[in-house]
Amino acid sequence: MTRTLALFPLNLVVFPGEKLNLHIFEPRYRQLIHDCLARDIPFGIPPYLNASVSTLGTEMQLMGVEKTYPSGEMDIRTRAVGLFRVQEFYRQLPGKLYAGAEVETLPDDNTPDPDLREQTRPLLRQLYDLLGLRRLLVELPTNFRVYDIAHQLGMSTEQEYELLEAASEAERQQRVFAHLLRVLPVLEETERLKERARLNGHFKNLTPPNF
Repeated sequence: MTRTLALFPLNLVVFPGEKLNLHIFEPRYRQLIHDCLARDIPFGIPPYLNASVSTLGTEMQLMGVEKTYPSGEMDIRTRAVGLFRVQEFYRQLPGKLYAGAEVETLPDDNTPDPDLREQTRPLLRQLYDLLGLRRLLVELPTNFRVYDIAHQLGMSTEQEYELLEAASEAERQQRVFAHLLRVLPVLEETERLKERARLNGHFKNLTPPNF
């Protein structure tokens, strides 16, 4: 079953459960936010990738307007509540300045693979140590979801979009695990090169080999 949803395409991926603060300045999106306030309706953020609006997006609930400027611009708080797939895109909804679409709400299988989550945790510890972000691991709940860490993995926007496309938490866990196995050796080698560069030019106390 489809429904009409106002759209706010952006060059980013928003994951369910995420809180997002936005500065609204374009007239069409100021109109969209006014409509959300007046009618208590959600809107969707489909990522704008490869010069086109993606067919998969995240439904957003407006949580509040923090500030309204004399120009009409606004600072708003939003929360991501779920995923949708675009069935038919409209560059402008009737009588509106902003885009919209007929969308289908997507179910999400949140059942994790506990073993894979535990295998991922030490890789996350290694990643956060390399990046100097150990506090993120301390703050991470025991039953963390992929969506909780997705923006901290050094993924491109395209890779984050692939996480949205995964049909289940277990599939997302597999993608993240494979990503960490690929990226960690590269980061470790980068750190070794940085250390060698720091030592270059310093007096070195080296023990020569015995022949």
